[in-house]
Amino acid sequence: MVEELVAAGVSVVSVGLVYVMAGARVVKQYERGVVLRLGKLRSEVRGPGFTLVVPFIDRLSKVNMQIVTMPVPAQEGITRDNVTVRVDAVVYFKVVDAADAVVRVEDYRFAVSQMAQTSLRSIIGKSDLDELLSNREKLNQGLELMIDSPAIGWGVQIDRVEIKDVSLPETMKRSMARQAEADRERRARIINADAELQASKKLAEAAGVMSEQPAALQLRLLQTVVAVAAEKNSTLVLPFPVELLRFLERAQQPTGPQQQAVPERSAGPERPTLPEPPTGPQRPTLPDQPTGPE
Repeated sequence: MVEELVAAGVSVVSVGLVYVMAGARVVKQYERGVVLRLGKLRSEVRGPGFTLVVPFIDRLSKVNMQIVTMPVPAQEGITRDNVTVRVDAVVYFKVVDAADAVVRVEDYRFAVSQMAQTSLRSIIGKSDLDELLSNREKLNQGLELMIDSPAIGWGVQIDRVEIKDVSLPETMKRSMARQAEADRERRARIINADAELQASKKLAEAAGVMSEQPAALQLRLLQTVVAVAAEKNSTLVLPFPVELLRFLERAQQPTGPQQQAVPERSAGPERPTLPEPPTGPQRPTLPDQPTGPE
């Protein structure tokens, strides 16, 4: 009899242990447990740690409360200025209400992914190419609002949305490169012209100062010679003043309407001119003979 009671007690304890083990659950620190008893949501959300549920009656769903990083596949669209682009993004979100994430939506991850893709296509169609390339902060905020509006009812909060890359066609890349090159060349020419204008003004001021002090021009000439000689070249270039050329030109011009030739004078006493000696043998001169009767 005692043995039967002991066996019965052991059986009851074993069944109890199996029952407890079947209903034992462990919820991690970053998770929350949502219990559905016979298909009905229990108001209490199980926190992290050890918890028990009724086996075969309760169903415990664990919801991750960490921030989820979800890449959005590249979406191809046409911008408002008719340019075909491919844009990809990344979405950062987290679950703030575990019960709503389980009850209100079938798969909140898939729902957020699809909403991010459709919102990204909508943003592409509403924006210009320049906005996609240079004004991404504003586009990120608009994309975050478009995804966060329906996600609030799913117990999900969108933390941040970032556009990663904008892929352009090769023809558009070449056109933009030519445009940027032309713009840089235009700025370079403007800067060069401005520098020439400022240099001409300074040169005009320097010419005015040198005209008042003629010695300054000679000093400047000597400085130029020193600068050329410092290069250690075998050829030395000497600048020739233009004023000296003009002076020589005026000196060569006639002083009056008529000029008289001045005979040249020899530097020493005049010597008598001697006849030139004959260069060859001379023949005797015969008298003329009559050609006929007189």
